[in-house]
Amino acid sequence: MRIREKGIIIGEMKTGERNLITDVKGVKVGHSTIDNEYCHTGVTAVLPGMDLTEYGPAAACYVLNGYGKTEGTVQIEELGRLETPILLTNTLCVGKCTDALTAYMTEQYQKAGKKLTSISCTVGETNDSRISRITDRPVTQSHVYEAIESASEDFSLGSVGAGRGTVCFGLKGGIGSASRIIRLGRSTYTLGVLVQSNYGAMKDLMVNGTSVGKDIAAKIRTAEKDDKGSIMIITATDLPLTCRQLKRVIKRAAAGIIRCGSHMGHGSGDVMIGFTTANRIPLSSREISSLQLFPEECMDLIFRAMIEATEEAVLDSMYTAEPVRSFDGTLYHSLSEFL
Repeated sequence: MRIREKGIIIGEMKTGERNLITDVKGVKVGHSTIDNEYCHTGVTAVLPGMDLTEYGPAAACYVLNGYGKTEGTVQIEELGRLETPILLTNTLCVGKCTDALTAYMTEQYQKAGKKLTSISCTVGETNDSRISRITDRPVTQSHVYEAIESASEDFSLGSVGAGRGTVCFGLKGGIGSASRIIRLGRSTYTLGVLVQSNYGAMKDLMVNGTSVGKDIAAKIRTAEKDDKGSIMIITATDLPLTCRQLKRVIKRAAAGIIRCGSHMGHGSGDVMIGFTTANRIPLSSREISSLQLFPEECMDLIFRAMIEATEEAVLDSMYTAEPVRSFDGTLYHSLSEFL
């Protein structure tokens, strides 16, 4: 069950059919979950739904607080496009995922009969060491391939993939997602968000504008007092936005996580990456390409969609996550136990 089914409706805009990032046509998500005695972690893959040996979707990134180790954002900032699927994992497995994703893309280029001489992989992370023995670095190439190859329009939320070992507001965090429909004239567009939630102090938790964290903390002896951890926010849309406009949009995710109670503490990595399937940038063409530009005066509704989808995705990541006991004995409860 998701938080909306509990009757908690975030915002006022209409959701997509699944209320997932995959409501954006072509976008798919897959997981590989690692769950053994000491390691509770994994990989989540977001596929933009196009031939990445031919095109890269227009993309943007924004760092709210930079206590993070995300791979690939420098080139996204410079060129305004993606070259690979987006992977999420834990902090110490970013390098292993980058290596595996390079191998995967090399194979894709070979299958397309093209020569690969350079690739900028995009891999995000949060630190799941409170639940998982992070120094074991258990992610392998097979886990990355499993996440990519299992990607579909319907995917699990909560304690799966890269969200298996995360903690959010002192409760069990995980993978959350939501979408919003945007209408402009006769055209209809979709904006979807996926989060890997691993941040926040329990006392600060807000649900739909209501403070609930202090009441929950009073019931839990192990309630965390500090705002620490990180959050990855991935945005997909079919809106015809340039990379500059995308950055304007994904910045508004900050309002969504703030509405949940975040203070973006010193040790938090708050990283946003967004792409649009409507503007595809050729990877090797030497000819001039045309990109669509959305009317700036109509951006307010998109900003609202970004905020609403982010807030709901964060809450859903906690609501759909089952309780997990870490290897040191700490029990991290699900938000669903308290609403």
